[in-house]
Amino acid sequence: MRRTLYGNVVATLMCVAVLSFAGDQPANSRLQSAVTRAMGGRRGTAVVLDVQSGNVLATYHVDVAARRVVHPGSRIKPLTLLTLLETGKVDANTALVCKRPLMIAGHRLDCPHPDTKEPLEPAAALAYSCNSYFTSVATRLTPAQLRAGFVQDGFTSPTGLAPREAAGEVALAQTPEQLQLQAIGEWGIRVTPLELVHAYRKLALLSEKNNDAKPASLLFEGLQQSVTYGMAHAAQPAAPMKVAGKTGTALADEGPWTHGWFAGYAPADNPEIVLVVFLENGHGSDAAALASKLFAEFAAIHDDRSAKTAARPQ
Repeated sequence: MRRTLYGNVVATLMCVAVLSFAGDQPANSRLQSAVTRAMGGRRGTAVVLDVQSGNVLATYHVDVAARRVVHPGSRIKPLTLLTLLETGKVDANTALVCKRPLMIAGHRLDCPHPDTKEPLEPAAALAYSCNSYFTSVATRLTPAQLRAGFVQDGFTSPTGLAPREAAGEVALAQTPEQLQLQAIGEWGIRVTPLELVHAYRKLALLSEKNNDAKPASLLFEGLQQSVTYGMAHAAQPAAPMKVAGKTGTALADEGPWTHGWFAGYAPADNPEIVLVVFLENGHGSDAAALASKLFAEFAAIHDDRSAKTAARPQ
């Protein structure tokens, strides 16, 4: 099913394996400078890719991006939603009221989004990163379906973007509770930042081939709404350009703290870059705030390029 939705996207990505990693001499010095300033010595990593070519435009701590394997947290929900849409388990009419509090297998998962009494449909549930929604609808999938979706998204394979890459891990859930936790990135799935940005590049390419009549349009609507008013609102730069993306705050394996994620692309309606920010001992909102600085620099580059094009003699 994933192949049907991706169409020619997978074929396009075959070129990625032969691309050289541009971390030492980035193709875009302005973006590289923005990444270096934004990360400011923080523990973690950031990677910016060109959507069409797959070229790496800017990086921070490449070794972390290639070899750090951790839980993705809520950043995985768009891929869970894609599997649900592909398999017909969820559609535009699948609306549920968020239930608070939420406890699954000893994990306290109360939703941090506004306490709305209205049922949430898929796009709004993604925008609000509603744990109640996703853990409820996840039980409509079999463990094999959810695992197969994540494997097709590339979470068990090196991307070819860097040497000596680690590979992520996707387990097969044995209980309904494990399935629910896996669907929100808190059990049974561990990924590298490179695998994550690689998967979001595929989403960005897929969004270009999508239209409002296709089920996947709900996914892209949710990613844009996540930045417009949802849990990833800190990623919106102070610029007219709209961006799309998702935060994630994942439990650490090493101790009682969390790691912060943001992954997304811009412009939202015609993606040109895709990026991931991962922060050790952080939160998704922290990663989104750093991503907004990178999007702001890209928006300025985009505006400068457009002005130069307009100024050329016709």
